[in-house]
Amino acid sequence: MSERNPPSRASIAGHPIHPMLVPFPIVCFTGALVTDIVYWRTADIMWSNFSAWLLAVGLLMGGLAALAGLIDFLSSRAIRAQAPAWPHMLGNVLVLGLSLLNAFVHSRDAWTSVVPTGLVLSAVVVLLMLVTGWLGWSMVYRHRVGVLS
Repeated sequence: MSERNPPSRASIAGHPIHPMLVPFPIVCFTGALVTDIVYWRTADIMWSNFSAWLLAVGLLMGGLAALAGLIDFLSSRAIRAQAPAWPHMLGNVLVLGLSLLNAFVHSRDAWTSVVPTGLVLSAVVVLLMLVTGWLGWSMVYRHRVGVLS
């Protein structure tokens, strides 16, 4: 590993774990937004149930991704020194916090489980993930965090 490239401490055979896990919560939280929109338009409770399950799986996988990311973040001063590192970490903590709140909102009965609070929370989470995803991309492709060279 080059001296310029901050290494990933949470890795398997040199492959960072965090970027391997991150797609799962992204898909689940985006899917929850889609199923919330479908529920809002159809009022078919099946879509609300799909949202609740997607949030649960997204939180589980997001927690694992956060653990791997925190290991990297806390174990390397070089990673913490990167400009996008702090906003990326704080933004993802906010994503998980809002998604947990959203899971509690989705545990309500009937229409109020999604409309309007759950739908708004799902949309805010997806927008935040766009920002934190861009910051994560920047850390890997511009600042070369965890990249072997």
